[in-house]
Amino acid sequence: MPSIRPLLAATGLVAALALTTTACGPTENKARGDKPSSPAASAPTPAGDGDHALPKDLADKLREHGVDPEKWKNGEWRNWNKDTWLREAKDFVNPVIEGLWKPERMRTAKDPAKTMTASDLSSGQGVSDPTPRPVRAQPEKTPYTRHGAPVGKLFFDSPQGSMVCSGTVVKDVNNPGRSNLVWTAGHCVHAGGTGGWYRNIVFVPAYNNNALAPDALQAAPPREEAPYGAYWADWVTTSGEWIRGGGPTGGSGAPYDYAVMHVKPQRGGRSLEETVGTAVAVDFRAPDTRRISAMGAWGYPAGAPYNGYVMHKCVDRPGRLSLSPTTPTMHRIGCTMTGGSSGGGWFVNDGTGGLKLVSNTSIKPVTSGWLAGPRLGKGAEQVYTTVSRRFGRS
Repeated sequence: MPSIRPLLAATGLVAALALTTTACGPTENKARGDKPSSPAASAPTPAGDGDHALPKDLADKLREHGVDPEKWKNGEWRNWNKDTWLREAKDFVNPVIEGLWKPERMRTAKDPAKTMTASDLSSGQGVSDPTPRPVRAQPEKTPYTRHGAPVGKLFFDSPQGSMVCSGTVVKDVNNPGRSNLVWTAGHCVHAGGTGGWYRNIVFVPAYNNNALAPDALQAAPPREEAPYGAYWADWVTTSGEWIRGGGPTGGSGAPYDYAVMHVKPQRGGRSLEETVGTAVAVDFRAPDTRRISAMGAWGYPAGAPYNGYVMHKCVDRPGRLSLSPTTPTMHRIGCTMTGGSSGGGWFVNDGTGGLKLVSNTSIKPVTSGWLAGPRLGKGAEQVYTTVSRRFGRS
């Protein structure tokens, strides 16, 4: 089953895409504790302002679903009863719980893999390109604030515990130069057909800025772990196809496994793009895979032999992967990254010396060796536009 668990300064990625890399990074220390259709939108209320009180509209939304706001803040969010788990587009809520994502909690979060076996792929093998040879993931250069600034780590809570994915700061056409948008995978924000919205979703750009080992990071000042701070999601959209058909191995929702988050700093401040200093444009033309000579994927792999502490990258010539004759083909590249890299952006050169995002990590095989991501067409653009317009300048 393909699997994914839930990047980089522009200059670093452009240089990396100049050639295909096969070098392998050093083995890391193990961590401590080891879709085109109408998009699904989250609640329109911004997250809290750092105060322990929930904003009134978020509190009201919780009450609408029979949830006491004070109980939610004090731990009711841990109740994953299927009858009360919010799953519809309009039901997303993500109130700030100050102090929840402490460094030690981030360090023990797991990856939500979406893995596939050979049998899961059989229905689409007739229109898929040959399986790519594995490309060894390379660690990104440090500090990430210089080489991997738009890429970061996503943290969230699920019924299985605290989880991690990857994400990318992307440009906002309605807020040029002041974007607060993060691109990731649908399965990093919503459980798909069998569940609902994940909770306590936070984005940390350039996580572990100098790629410190677990013990060193634990002893380091907080700015090493979160050099730009933590950004809570106050609005999320994913595809209707993912909400209806996404599953543990990707399911029929895999070709639509993308999401856009609007975030804000936990304590106010400048926009995410201004703080990080860069953002990547998104290409929604669903370019023909066969016309792309090099595509790069960035993320924080957390499954063995990786530990989720170090940003990695793979660059390869992409091929096509079809999971079903009735769904769009996906991009596929050779890459040894594991769970935790889910949601990380895939980039190509834009022809002018810059970058554009054309996909994100969605699924991988149980044995690793390759990654697959959705082609971004009109459905993905609709998801993006829903968020951008909601927070666009008046």
